[in-house]
Amino acid sequence: MGKGQNAARKLKQDRQKLRWKDRDYKRRVLKLKIKTDSLRGSPQAKGIVLEKVGIEAKQPNSAIRKCVKVQLIKNGKMITAFSPGDKAIGFIDEHDEVMVEGIGGRMGKSYGDIPGVRYKVTKVNNVSLQEMVKGKIEKPVR
Repeated sequence: MGKGQNAARKLKQDRQKLRWKDRDYKRRVLKLKIKTDSLRGSPQAKGIVLEKVGIEAKQPNSAIRKCVKVQLIKNGKMITAFSPGDKAIGFIDEHDEVMVEGIGGRMGKSYGDIPGVRYKVTKVNNVSLQEMVKGKIEKPVR
């Protein structure tokens, strides 16, 4: 490393070159999160429910997590979204319009013991799924 009177240029060049070793810098500059994310960097997206599916939990748990296959309206991509809450899957029918958001896993990956599921359902037909599960409001008829 240069320490002379005119070493600033060399220090700056080295810093610019070595920044690319930093994973967070590289992902941010190349916009890799936006390119790989189904929601294209936005926090929420609307979609249409295509089917209900049950996904087995990873070891050591043994349960069937209730999920739905959703086709996003904004780009037509198919994603799998978890329906959180006891008996919440009963409030979701095929061809319903749902709002999905990230489930909060590690760096956009899956969460907990649900393999391959990165998103959760928050609203069904513009009504909060959590409120319906609690029994505070009923599902609207479309």
